[in-house]
Order: sequence, then C-alpha cells, then structure tokens
Amino acid sequence: MNLYDSLQSIGIAKPSGSGWLAVVFTFLLAWLVTWRMIPTLRKFALRVGWADQPNARRLNREPLPNAGGLAIYTGVIAALVLASLLRPIEVQNVLVQVLSILLGGSILVLVGFIDDQFGLPPSVRMFTQILTALLLVANGISIDINFGTPFDSILSTLLTVFWVVGITNAINLMDGMDGLAGGVSFITAMSLLAVSAQFPNRAAATLVLAALGGAALGFLRHNFHPSRIIMGDAGAYFFGYVLAATSILGKLQVTTVFSLVPTVLFLLLPVLDTTQVVVKRLMAGKNPMSTPGKDHLHHRLLAWGLSQRNAGFTLWSITLIFNLLAMRTQHMSLAVMVATLSGIIILLGFTLWQRIRATV
Repeated sequence: MNLYDSLQSIGIAKPSGSGWLAVVFTFLLAWLVTWRMIPTLRKFALRVGWADQPNARRLNREPLPNAGGLAIYTGVIAALVLASLLRPIEVQNVLVQVLSILLGGSILVLVGFIDDQFGLPPSVRMFTQILTALLLVANGISIDINFGTPFDSILSTLLTVFWVVGITNAINLMDGMDGLAGGVSFITAMSLLAVSAQFPNRAAATLVLAALGGAALGFLRHNFHPSRIIMGDAGAYFFGYVLAATSILGKLQVTTVFSLVPTVLFLLLPVLDTTQVVVKRLMAGKNPMSTPGKDHLHHRLLAWGLSQRNAGFTLWSITLIFNLLAMRTQHMSLAVMVATLSGIIILLGFTLWQRIRATV
C-alpha cells in the first residue's frame, strides 16, 4: 500500500486529491496562527512579566518572554478545530483518540504555564504527567505488551506511563537553547507524520501531527537564535506529550525488547540527552528533575566553541539522521524518505532564512 492509498483508506484522501490538500491545510493553518500570534503575545508577556530570568539552565542574558507555549497550543487547536468543522478529514473513527491527546495536552499546558509563572513542586508536575499518561491508556493509546504472561496488561500500562512521562520531560529538559526543542519537535513530528500516513490505524496521529508540525515551524520563526520568545514548560510539555502519544498511536505491539527500537529512534536524541543528565545528577546526589545545570548535550557543544546556531544545526542534523533510521526500520520506501527529508530541509531553511534576515 502506498502513501496515497493509505490516506484514502482512512478517509483522509479522495480520488480528487483533496486528502493531500486537507493535510497541507491543517499544517499551514497551525503555522499561520502560531506565527502571527507570537508578536502580540510577546508584547503582552513583557508587559505583565511572563518572562524567564537568566539562570544556570537558560542561556539568555536578559528577561525573555516564556509564553510561547500558549501560541503553539492555540495554533494546534485552531487548526484541528477548523479542519474538523470544514470536514476535509473524516475523524469519526478516531475522534476519541484525538480528544484524549488534546485533553491531556491541555492539562499539561495549564500546569506548565502555572509552573512557568509561579513555580510548582516537582511532585505536582510528575503527578499531573502520570495522570495524563493514564488518560491515554484509558482511551486505548498504549504500548501493547504481549509476552504471554498474566502481567502483560500491567506491564503495558507501566511502560506506556514511563514512555509518555519520560518523553514529556525529555523535551522539556532540552529546551535550554534557542531553537533546539522547537527544531527537534518539528523534525520528529514531520517524520512521524510521514510514517503514520502509511497506516490506516494511525489516522489520529496523521491529523494531530500535521497541526503539531505547523505550529512548531511557526514558533521557530521567532525562536531561532537570537530568540524573541521561548516556549516555556507549557510548550515543552505539550510538544513532548503529543509526540510521545502519537508515536505509539495505532497498533504498537511489543513482543520483545527490540520491538521498541523503531519508536525510540524517532526521539533518541532527547532520550540520550535526558538519560546522561539524570545519571550524572543522581551520581552527584542531585535531584535530576528540579536542579538546573549546564550538563546537556547542547552545553557541551557550546563549551567546545560552537555558536548557538551551529550547535542547533548539529543537533537538528543528528535528530534528522535518527529519524531517517527510524523510518527505514519501519520499512518506509526510499521515495517517502527522500520526500520527507527534502520537505524538512526546505521548510526549515526558508524559516531560518526569514528569521536571520529579520535580525540583520
């Protein structure tokens, strides 16, 4: 089954090709809403004091608006709602899954925003993340363990919660340098979109990822170095949660440990970064989730003399390589991989050219 046939089988594509227009429409609307909303949101955030002060984790040297997550969230919701109202995409069979992801994401946006502005204990944040992960499990979005034991359902729930909570925090911990978390999220969303469109049981993922990719690109227009706004915990939690949920949406069945490899590859950079940070902080007797520090991969690249832009390009490239490997392990055709690679490079290149031109 090719990409077009897969889209048609899930109600996204029609013989006239309107399915492709629907996906492009959702992507572009999320991009447009996010991009156009940020300047107004930035001015308001500066006026009311929604900003991150310079600290040991972030690299900004002056207060930087941290409400970008609200624009990202608005862009995704607006695109999905309008796309559904216009009915270019049939979502009846996957509406519950879409709403589950959006509800969980909405809760995390709210909690992340409160944490950004007022601060929340790590226990409250962790409890909320576990709760939203269980929301996915309750609505059929989970990693299906099939080891043939009486504990498979329990293991499935635990692994799903671990995956969702882990990726949510991994994206958040990477958000310490201009453009990094947004770029990694964009590349991963577009790669997952290319894969999800191949399978009839991943219609919900195709729908959500088109909006998420567009919002990420619209945000990068203002977030690439020198950044004018950052996403904050609200945006990072939303990106991480939605990427984690969509990466396991559909029939992800685990019969051996190696069954998880293709899925992990899509988000391998955040996984590796978070793992090495957590291990080092635990060995030093520090709380890995609440102690800021300059021990991430991007901090190492900066210490080696790379600029923020070059460090961002390097980590984006590594992310892209991992995602191409992930697509290959999922038996994607060379044509799909080349088209995805070309699309990502062209869209990122145009966005960065616009951002750099605006700073000259």
